[in-house]
Amino acid sequence: MSHENSSVKSIIFALLANLGIAITKTVAAIVTSSGAMLAESIHSFADCGNQGLLFLGLKASKRNPSPDHPLGHGKAIFFWSFIVALILFSMGGLFSIYEGIHKLNSTEEISSPYIAIVVLFVSMLMEGASLLGCINQIKKIKGKQSIWKWALTSRKSELVVVMGEDVAALLGLSFALISVILTMVTGNPVFDAIGSIVIGVLLVAVSIFLAVKIEGLLVGQSVDPEVQKEITLFLEAQPEVEKVLNLITIQLGEKIMVTVKAKMTETKSSDELIQNINKCEAALKSKNKQIQWSFFEPDITD
Repeated sequence: MSHENSSVKSIIFALLANLGIAITKTVAAIVTSSGAMLAESIHSFADCGNQGLLFLGLKASKRNPSPDHPLGHGKAIFFWSFIVALILFSMGGLFSIYEGIHKLNSTEEISSPYIAIVVLFVSMLMEGASLLGCINQIKKIKGKQSIWKWALTSRKSELVVVMGEDVAALLGLSFALISVILTMVTGNPVFDAIGSIVIGVLLVAVSIFLAVKIEGLLVGQSVDPEVQKEITLFLEAQPEVEKVLNLITIQLGEKIMVTVKAKMTETKSSDELIQNINKCEAALKSKNKQIQWSFFEPDITD
């Protein structure tokens, strides 16, 4: 399975789960008058829109190179992933905090708390299934890395965003459930307001993490260090290459650009040197299908 298929499947899992959860929680928020529940429903609807934006980013990233964009449009997925992080910050985090602060002085009790508890519990199961589906897709491409290390080093912005949303949603549902139970037990609606504020703070923290992560990709980040090491070792294993002097890579969505400065083995003519370079480039692209652009410079020193 390709990396792209993993992204598409994860986004579909999240979209279906969030749509069902959003509708269920909206009904429950109206019935129970729960601020935490309302915050959660807004969050879920925002997540549905976010998945749509990620699909848009994947489609835009496939556009062919043009004179204005000679290296293609692969970074479009990074841009739309960044937009998703901003939406999570504003529509999710800030709105939840505002709703919680607004409810702090409220004396209105939660009606039908048992409905809220059931809805939250069912939503947690659905969100957990979405997160599990995303993690299963990540396991197919992460290699021997832990999930946390993969999230820190991965260049798959859309997968990191989906996983971040799912984790935030699951934790948010847990906080909402706790706040509803405390409000029901104590009869004090302040716990419902606090739950909404905690959910908002959580979403803001996750969105900041995602924004910082994606910012590096937007600016122009190299490929994963392990991939860069594999490229270097592969080139130095070629009989035409004596030593790789310098290697620069840039992640452009699914595709990679590679520039190589290498000390080549001695040849009898410039034509033979060119043939050796072409052979190395062809072998490299055959080894790593993500490499779309390669620029090779022969030299004797870095």
